Amino acid sequence: MSEIRPTPESASRTSRPQACAAPVSARQSSLRTANLALLAGHVFAQPEPVSRADVAAATGMTRSTASRLADDLVSAGILSELEPSPASGPGRPAVPLAPARGTFVAIGLEVNVSRMAVRAIDLSGQVLAERVVLDDFEASDPAQVLPRLAELATEALALDTVRHARKVGAAIALPGLVSHETLLRAPNLGWERIDPRPFLAEALQPDGLVLHLGNEANFGALTAGRSRPAAPHSAPSYIYLSGENGIGAGIVREGQVMLGVSGFAGEIGHIQADPTGPLCTCGNRGCVERYAGRQLILAAAGLEPTAGPDQLVAAWEAGEPQARRAVTRAAQALGVGLGAAINILDIPTVILGGHLAPLSEILRPELEAELRQRVLSSRWSVPEVITTSQDQTPAVTGAAWSLLEEVVADPAAWM
Repeated sequence: MSEIRPTPESASRTSRPQACAAPVSARQSSLRTANLALLAGHVFAQPEPVSRADVAAATGMTRSTASRLADDLVSAGILSELEPSPASGPGRPAVPLAPARGTFVAIGLEVNVSRMAVRAIDLSGQVLAERVVLDDFEASDPAQVLPRLAELATEALALDTVRHARKVGAAIALPGLVSHETLLRAPNLGWERIDPRPFLAEALQPDGLVLHLGNEANFGALTAGRSRPAAPHSAPSYIYLSGENGIGAGIVREGQVMLGVSGFAGEIGHIQADPTGPLCTCGNRGCVERYAGRQLILAAAGLEPTAGPDQLVAAWEAGEPQARRAVTRAAQALGVGLGAAINILDIPTVILGGHLAPLSEILRPELEAELRQRVLSSRWSVPEVITTSQDQTPAVTGAAWSLLEEVVADPAAWM
Protein backbone atom coordinates (compact mmCIF):
# COMPACT_ATOMS: atom_id res chain seq x y z
CA MET A 1 0.00 0.00 0.00
CA SER A 2 1.42 3.26 -0.97
CA GLU A 3 1.75 5.93 1.75
CA ILE A 4 0.76 9.47 1.23
CA ARG A 5 3.23 11.81 2.94
CA PRO A 6 2.63 15.55 3.40
CA THR A 7 4.93 17.87 1.57
CA PRO A 8 7.10 20.12 3.81
CA GLU A 9 4.86 23.03 2.88
CA SER A 10 1.61 21.27 3.74
CA ALA A 11 3.10 19.83 6.92
CA SER A 12 4.07 23.31 8.01
CA ARG A 13 0.52 24.48 7.42
CA THR A 14 -1.12 21.62 9.30
CA SER A 15 1.25 21.44 12.26
CA ARG A 16 0.71 25.01 13.56
CA PRO A 17 -2.60 26.61 14.57
CA GLN A 18 -3.38 29.53 12.34
CA ALA A 19 -4.29 32.94 13.82
CA CYS A 20 -7.57 34.24 12.51
CA ALA A 21 -7.29 37.80 11.35
CA ALA A 22 -10.06 40.07 12.59
CA PRO A 23 -12.47 41.10 9.86
CA VAL A 24 -11.60 44.40 8.26
CA SER A 25 -14.96 45.88 9.31
CA ALA A 26 -14.31 44.95 12.97
CA ARG A 27 -10.86 46.53 12.92
CA GLN A 28 -12.26 49.67 11.34
CA SER A 29 -15.06 49.84 13.90
CA SER A 30 -12.58 49.45 16.76
CA LEU A 31 -10.35 52.18 15.31
CA ARG A 32 -13.33 54.49 14.85
CA THR A 33 -14.43 53.90 18.44
CA ALA A 34 -10.95 54.72 19.73
CA ASN A 35 -10.67 57.84 17.57
CA LEU A 36 -14.09 59.11 18.64
CA ALA A 37 -13.01 58.80 22.27
CA LEU A 38 -9.67 60.49 21.51
CA LEU A 39 -11.33 63.40 19.74
CA ALA A 40 -14.05 63.89 22.35
CA GLY A 41 -11.53 63.64 25.19
CA HIS A 42 -9.31 66.27 23.58
CA VAL A 43 -12.15 68.76 23.09
CA PHE A 44 -13.44 68.30 26.65
CA ALA A 45 -9.93 68.69 28.07
CA GLN A 46 -9.37 72.11 26.50
CA PRO A 47 -10.14 75.27 28.49
CA GLU A 48 -11.36 76.98 25.32
CA PRO A 49 -13.21 75.75 22.20
CA VAL A 50 -10.96 74.26 19.49
CA SER A 51 -11.25 73.87 15.73
CA ARG A 52 -11.21 70.65 13.74
CA ALA A 53 -7.74 71.58 12.47
CA ASP A 54 -6.53 72.03 16.05
CA VAL A 55 -7.89 68.60 16.96
CA ALA A 56 -6.23 66.99 13.95
CA ALA A 57 -2.86 68.54 14.81
CA ALA A 58 -3.09 67.55 18.48
CA THR A 59 -4.27 63.97 17.94
CA GLY A 60 -2.29 63.05 14.82
CA MET A 61 -5.43 62.37 12.76
CA THR A 62 -5.75 63.58 9.21
CA ARG A 63 -7.91 66.66 8.83
CA SER A 64 -10.54 64.73 6.89
CA THR A 65 -10.75 62.04 9.59
CA ALA A 66 -10.95 64.57 12.42
CA SER A 67 -13.60 66.56 10.56
CA ARG A 68 -15.71 63.49 9.80
CA LEU A 69 -15.58 62.23 13.40
CA ALA A 70 -16.32 65.70 14.75
CA ASP A 71 -19.39 65.85 12.52
CA ASP A 72 -20.55 62.53 13.98
CA LEU A 73 -20.07 63.77 17.54
CA VAL A 74 -21.95 66.98 16.77
CA SER A 75 -24.81 64.99 15.23
CA ALA A 76 -24.93 62.79 18.34
CA GLY A 77 -25.20 65.83 20.61
CA ILE A 78 -21.88 65.20 22.37
CA LEU A 79 -20.11 68.19 20.84
CA SER A 80 -21.55 71.46 19.58
CA GLU A 81 -20.39 73.95 16.98
CA LEU A 82 -20.03 77.56 18.05
CA GLU A 83 -20.03 80.69 15.93
CA PRO A 84 -17.06 80.71 13.51
CA SER A 85 -13.98 82.61 14.63
CA PRO A 86 -12.97 85.63 12.53
CA ALA A 87 -10.74 84.50 9.67
CA SER A 88 -7.09 85.48 10.10
CA GLY A 89 -6.07 84.50 6.59
CA PRO A 90 -7.35 82.97 3.35
CA GLY A 91 -9.99 80.27 3.53
CA ARG A 92 -13.12 79.77 5.54
CA PRO A 93 -13.12 80.75 9.22
CA ALA A 94 -12.68 77.91 11.71
CA VAL A 95 -15.78 76.61 13.49
CA PRO A 96 -14.96 76.03 17.17
CA LEU A 97 -16.01 72.80 18.89
CA ALA A 98 -17.10 72.63 22.53
CA PRO A 99 -18.99 70.24 24.85
CA ALA A 100 -22.67 70.20 23.93
CA ARG A 101 -25.19 71.90 26.19
CA GLY A 102 -28.57 70.46 27.12
CA THR A 103 -28.35 67.26 25.06
CA PHE A 104 -27.19 64.66 27.57
CA VAL A 105 -27.98 64.95 31.27
CA ALA A 106 -27.06 63.00 34.39
CA ILE A 107 -28.83 63.17 37.74
CA GLY A 108 -26.74 63.57 40.89
CA LEU A 109 -28.31 62.99 44.30
CA GLU A 110 -26.97 63.33 47.83
CA VAL A 111 -28.03 62.82 51.42
CA ASN A 112 -25.73 64.22 54.08
CA VAL A 113 -26.14 65.17 57.72
CA SER A 114 -27.34 68.73 57.10
CA ARG A 115 -28.84 68.60 53.60
CA MET A 116 -30.20 66.60 50.72
CA ALA A 117 -29.77 67.66 47.11
CA VAL A 118 -30.55 66.78 43.51
CA ARG A 119 -28.85 68.26 40.45
CA ALA A 120 -29.35 67.61 36.75
CA ILE A 121 -26.15 68.47 34.86
CA ASP A 122 -25.26 68.38 31.17
CA LEU A 123 -21.98 67.61 29.39
CA SER A 124 -20.85 71.24 29.54
CA GLY A 125 -21.18 71.21 33.34
CA GLN A 126 -24.28 73.42 33.21
CA VAL A 127 -26.76 72.77 36.03
CA LEU A 128 -30.16 72.37 34.35
CA ALA A 129 -32.10 71.76 37.56
CA GLU A 130 -31.33 71.89 41.26
CA ARG A 131 -33.22 71.11 44.42
CA VAL A 132 -31.60 71.50 47.88
CA VAL A 133 -33.24 70.95 51.28
CA LEU A 134 -31.47 71.99 54.48
CA ASP A 135 -32.43 69.84 57.46
CA ASP A 136 -30.96 67.71 60.24
CA PHE A 137 -30.57 64.11 59.04
CA GLU A 138 -28.30 62.91 61.84
CA ALA A 139 -29.55 59.58 63.24
CA SER A 140 -32.46 59.69 60.77
CA ASP A 141 -34.76 57.03 59.34
CA PRO A 142 -33.91 56.24 55.69
CA ALA A 143 -37.51 55.14 55.11
CA GLN A 144 -38.54 58.75 55.76
CA VAL A 145 -35.56 60.57 54.24
CA LEU A 146 -35.17 58.78 50.91
CA PRO A 147 -38.81 59.27 49.79
CA ARG A 148 -38.27 63.00 50.30
CA LEU A 149 -35.20 62.77 48.06
CA ALA A 150 -37.30 60.92 45.49
CA GLU A 151 -39.75 63.83 45.45
CA LEU A 152 -36.92 66.25 44.68
CA ALA A 153 -35.72 64.00 41.86
CA THR A 154 -39.24 63.85 40.40
CA GLU A 155 -39.44 67.65 40.42
CA ALA A 156 -36.07 68.01 38.68
CA LEU A 157 -36.87 65.39 36.04
CA ALA A 158 -40.19 67.08 35.22
CA LEU A 159 -38.55 70.36 34.10
CA ASP A 160 -38.57 70.86 30.34
CA THR A 161 -34.81 71.37 30.07
CA VAL A 162 -34.26 68.00 31.73
CA ARG A 163 -37.24 66.14 30.27
CA HIS A 164 -36.16 66.75 26.68
CA ALA A 165 -32.51 65.77 27.22
CA ARG A 166 -31.13 62.27 26.90
CA LYS A 167 -30.70 60.75 30.37
CA VAL A 168 -27.35 59.10 31.09
CA GLY A 169 -28.18 57.78 34.56
CA ALA A 170 -28.40 58.70 38.22
CA ALA A 171 -25.89 58.42 41.06
CA ILE A 172 -26.28 59.09 44.77
CA ALA A 173 -23.52 60.33 47.09
CA LEU A 174 -23.67 59.04 50.67
CA PRO A 175 -21.39 59.79 53.65
CA GLY A 176 -20.27 56.27 54.50
CA LEU A 177 -18.96 52.92 53.31
CA VAL A 178 -20.49 51.84 50.01
CA SER A 179 -19.99 48.42 48.47
CA HIS A 180 -21.83 46.58 45.69
CA GLU A 181 -24.58 49.18 45.45
CA THR A 182 -25.30 48.97 49.19
CA LEU A 183 -24.59 51.55 51.86
CA LEU A 184 -22.96 49.39 54.50
CA ARG A 185 -22.63 52.05 57.16
CA ALA A 186 -23.04 55.81 57.51
CA PRO A 187 -22.37 56.49 61.20
CA ASN A 188 -23.48 60.13 61.23
CA LEU A 189 -26.74 59.33 59.46
CA GLY A 190 -27.22 56.29 61.68
CA TRP A 191 -27.82 54.11 58.59
CA GLU A 192 -26.60 50.54 58.11
CA ARG A 193 -27.04 48.10 55.22
CA ILE A 194 -29.35 50.32 53.21
CA ASP A 195 -30.16 49.85 49.53
CA PRO A 196 -31.56 53.24 48.39
CA ARG A 197 -32.75 51.95 45.01
CA PRO A 198 -36.23 50.72 46.05
CA PHE A 199 -36.96 54.10 47.67
CA LEU A 200 -36.02 55.98 44.48
CA ALA A 201 -37.31 53.55 41.88
CA GLU A 202 -40.67 55.25 41.34
CA ALA A 203 -38.93 58.55 40.57
CA LEU A 204 -36.18 57.15 38.33
CA GLN A 205 -37.73 54.20 36.50
CA PRO A 206 -40.03 56.22 34.19
CA ASP A 207 -36.88 57.62 32.56
CA GLY A 208 -35.13 54.25 32.64
CA LEU A 209 -32.48 55.53 35.05
CA VAL A 210 -30.29 53.05 36.89
CA LEU A 211 -29.13 54.30 40.29
CA HIS A 212 -25.44 54.03 41.20
CA LEU A 213 -24.07 54.53 44.71
CA GLY A 214 -20.82 56.12 45.82
CA ASN A 215 -19.05 57.73 48.74
CA GLU A 216 -19.64 61.48 48.95
CA ALA A 217 -15.95 62.34 49.41
CA ASN A 218 -14.97 60.34 46.33
CA PHE A 219 -17.64 62.06 44.26
CA GLY A 220 -16.65 65.45 45.69
CA ALA A 221 -13.04 64.79 44.73
CA LEU A 222 -14.08 64.53 41.06
CA THR A 223 -15.09 68.19 41.01
CA ALA A 224 -12.07 69.62 42.85
CA GLY A 225 -10.14 72.06 40.69
CA ARG A 226 -12.36 71.52 37.63
CA SER A 227 -15.17 73.45 35.99
CA ARG A 228 -16.88 70.68 33.99
CA PRO A 229 -16.86 66.91 33.36
CA ALA A 230 -13.75 65.36 31.75
CA ALA A 231 -11.69 68.54 32.17
CA PRO A 232 -8.17 68.05 33.59
CA HIS A 233 -7.59 68.54 37.30
CA SER A 234 -5.62 71.62 38.37
CA ALA A 235 -3.37 69.26 40.34
CA PRO A 236 -3.02 65.70 39.00
CA SER A 237 -2.67 64.11 42.45
CA TYR A 238 -4.21 65.33 45.70
CA ILE A 239 -6.12 64.41 48.84
CA TYR A 240 -9.53 66.01 48.80
CA LEU A 241 -10.88 66.51 52.30
CA SER A 242 -14.66 66.56 52.57
CA GLY A 243 -16.22 68.05 55.65
CA GLU A 244 -19.65 67.84 57.29
CA ASN A 245 -20.27 66.43 60.75
CA GLY A 246 -17.91 63.72 59.57
CA ILE A 247 -14.61 64.04 57.74
CA GLY A 248 -13.99 61.97 54.62
CA ALA A 249 -11.37 62.04 51.91
CA GLY A 250 -11.15 61.32 48.22
CA ILE A 251 -7.66 60.28 47.17
CA VAL A 252 -6.78 61.21 43.58
CA ARG A 253 -3.61 60.00 41.85
CA GLU A 254 -2.92 61.12 38.28
CA GLY A 255 -6.54 62.16 37.85
CA GLN A 256 -8.02 58.85 39.05
CA VAL A 257 -9.86 58.41 42.36
CA MET A 258 -8.27 55.61 44.39
CA LEU A 259 -11.07 53.51 45.85
CA GLY A 260 -9.10 50.70 47.46
CA VAL A 261 -9.81 46.97 47.21
CA SER A 262 -13.35 47.23 48.57
CA GLY A 263 -14.01 50.89 47.78
CA PHE A 264 -13.40 52.05 51.36
CA ALA A 265 -10.26 54.16 50.90
CA GLY A 266 -10.14 57.67 52.34
CA GLU A 267 -11.58 57.36 55.85
CA ILE A 268 -9.17 59.94 57.27
CA GLY A 269 -11.85 61.17 59.68
CA HIS A 270 -11.50 57.93 61.62
CA ILE A 271 -7.75 58.08 62.12
CA GLN A 272 -7.21 58.39 65.87
CA ALA A 273 -5.87 61.81 66.83
CA ASP A 274 -6.10 61.23 70.60
CA PRO A 275 -6.68 57.80 72.20
CA THR A 276 -8.12 59.49 75.29
CA GLY A 277 -10.42 61.77 73.29
CA PRO A 278 -14.22 61.80 73.00
CA LEU A 279 -16.12 58.75 71.78
CA CYS A 280 -16.72 58.72 68.04
CA THR A 281 -19.76 57.42 66.15
CA CYS A 282 -17.52 54.62 64.82
CA GLY A 283 -17.00 53.30 68.38
CA ASN A 284 -13.39 54.48 68.80
CA ARG A 285 -12.09 57.45 70.75
CA GLY A 286 -10.47 60.66 69.62
CA CYS A 287 -11.02 60.34 65.85
CA VAL A 288 -10.09 63.31 63.65
CA GLU A 289 -13.72 64.18 62.97
CA ARG A 290 -14.43 64.53 66.71
CA TYR A 291 -12.36 67.74 66.55
CA ALA A 292 -12.81 68.92 62.95
CA GLY A 293 -16.45 68.05 62.20
CA ARG A 294 -18.69 71.04 61.52
CA GLN A 295 -20.89 70.97 64.62
CA LEU A 296 -18.01 69.99 66.89
CA ILE A 297 -15.83 72.94 65.84
CA LEU A 298 -18.77 75.27 66.40
CA ALA A 299 -19.51 73.77 69.83
CA ALA A 300 -15.86 74.01 70.87
CA ALA A 301 -15.87 77.66 69.77
CA GLY A 302 -18.93 78.37 71.90
CA LEU A 303 -21.22 78.92 68.90
CA GLU A 304 -24.67 77.55 68.15
CA PRO A 305 -24.93 74.43 65.94
CA THR A 306 -26.75 76.54 63.34
CA ALA A 307 -23.95 79.12 63.15
CA GLY A 308 -22.39 79.70 59.75
CA PRO A 309 -18.67 79.42 59.00
CA ASP A 310 -18.49 83.21 58.69
CA GLN A 311 -19.40 83.52 62.37
CA LEU A 312 -16.56 81.23 63.36
CA VAL A 313 -14.14 83.15 61.14
CA ALA A 314 -15.31 86.42 62.69
CA ALA A 315 -14.85 85.07 66.23
CA TRP A 316 -11.36 83.81 65.36
CA GLU A 317 -10.39 87.12 63.75
CA ALA A 318 -11.66 88.95 66.85
CA GLY A 319 -9.24 86.87 68.91
CA GLU A 320 -11.89 85.14 71.00
CA PRO A 321 -10.02 82.48 73.04
CA GLN A 322 -12.63 79.72 72.58
CA ALA A 323 -12.68 80.15 68.82
CA ARG A 324 -8.89 80.23 68.67
CA ARG A 325 -8.62 77.01 70.71
CA ALA A 326 -11.28 75.26 68.61
CA VAL A 327 -9.50 76.10 65.34
CA THR A 328 -6.10 75.11 66.74
CA ARG A 329 -7.45 71.76 67.94
CA ALA A 330 -9.12 71.12 64.60
CA ALA A 331 -5.92 71.95 62.71
CA GLN A 332 -3.90 69.66 64.98
CA ALA A 333 -6.32 66.76 64.51
CA LEU A 334 -6.40 67.27 60.74
CA GLY A 335 -2.61 67.39 60.79
CA VAL A 336 -2.48 63.99 62.48
CA GLY A 337 -4.81 62.38 59.96
CA LEU A 338 -3.44 64.06 56.86
CA GLY A 339 0.16 63.65 57.99
CA ALA A 340 -0.33 59.89 58.26
CA ALA A 341 -2.03 59.78 54.85
CA ILE A 342 0.71 61.82 53.15
CA ASN A 343 3.46 59.68 54.68
CA ILE A 344 1.77 56.54 53.32
CA LEU A 345 0.61 57.83 49.93
CA ASP A 346 3.26 60.44 49.08
CA ILE A 347 0.59 62.90 47.91
CA PRO A 348 1.50 66.27 49.49
CA THR A 349 -1.32 68.38 48.01
CA VAL A 350 -4.44 68.76 50.15
CA ILE A 351 -7.67 70.36 48.90
CA LEU A 352 -10.15 71.47 51.56
CA GLY A 353 -13.82 71.07 50.66
CA GLY A 354 -17.20 71.00 52.38
CA HIS A 355 -17.45 73.04 55.58
CA LEU A 356 -13.64 73.21 55.74
CA ALA A 357 -13.37 75.30 52.56
CA PRO A 358 -14.74 78.56 54.07
CA LEU A 359 -12.50 77.98 57.10
CA SER A 360 -9.37 77.47 55.03
CA GLU A 361 -7.81 80.88 55.71
CA ILE A 362 -7.92 80.40 59.49
CA LEU A 363 -7.06 76.67 59.37
CA ARG A 364 -4.25 76.78 56.82
CA PRO A 365 -1.38 78.36 58.84
CA GLU A 366 -1.61 75.91 61.74
CA LEU A 367 -2.48 72.95 59.52
CA GLU A 368 0.50 73.52 57.22
CA ALA A 369 2.80 73.93 60.24
CA GLU A 370 1.48 70.64 61.63
CA LEU A 371 2.06 68.89 58.30
CA ARG A 372 5.60 70.22 57.95
CA GLN A 373 6.36 68.69 61.33
CA ARG A 374 4.65 65.35 60.74
CA VAL A 375 5.39 64.60 57.06
CA LEU A 376 8.75 62.90 56.72
CA SER A 377 9.44 64.26 53.24
CA SER A 378 8.38 67.84 53.98
CA ARG A 379 11.96 69.18 53.65
CA TRP A 380 11.95 68.19 49.97
CA SER A 381 8.25 68.12 49.10
CA VAL A 382 6.44 70.74 51.16
CA PRO A 383 2.80 69.86 51.85
CA GLU A 384 0.41 72.36 50.29
CA VAL A 385 -3.12 73.14 51.48
CA ILE A 386 -5.41 74.72 48.89
CA THR A 387 -9.14 75.33 48.64
CA THR A 388 -11.69 74.27 46.06
CA SER A 389 -14.88 76.20 45.34
CA GLN A 390 -17.08 76.82 48.36
CA ASP A 391 -19.97 74.83 46.92
CA GLN A 392 -21.54 73.15 49.94
CA THR A 393 -22.75 70.18 47.86
CA PRO A 394 -19.84 69.24 45.55
CA ALA A 395 -20.61 65.52 45.91
CA VAL A 396 -23.97 65.82 44.16
CA THR A 397 -22.18 67.44 41.22
CA GLY A 398 -19.46 64.78 41.25
CA ALA A 399 -22.09 62.04 41.25
CA ALA A 400 -23.55 63.42 38.01
CA TRP A 401 -20.11 64.03 36.49
CA SER A 402 -19.06 60.43 37.13
CA LEU A 403 -21.77 59.32 34.69
CA LEU A 404 -21.24 62.07 32.12
CA GLU A 405 -17.55 61.20 31.91
CA GLU A 406 -18.52 57.73 30.73
CA VAL A 407 -20.08 59.36 27.66
CA VAL A 408 -16.85 61.22 26.91
CA ALA A 409 -14.73 58.12 27.49
CA ASP A 410 -16.79 56.00 25.08
CA PRO A 411 -18.94 58.24 22.88
CA ALA A 412 -19.55 55.45 20.33
CA ALA A 413 -21.66 53.63 22.91
CA TRP A 414 -24.01 56.62 23.02
CA MET A 415 -24.28 57.20 19.29
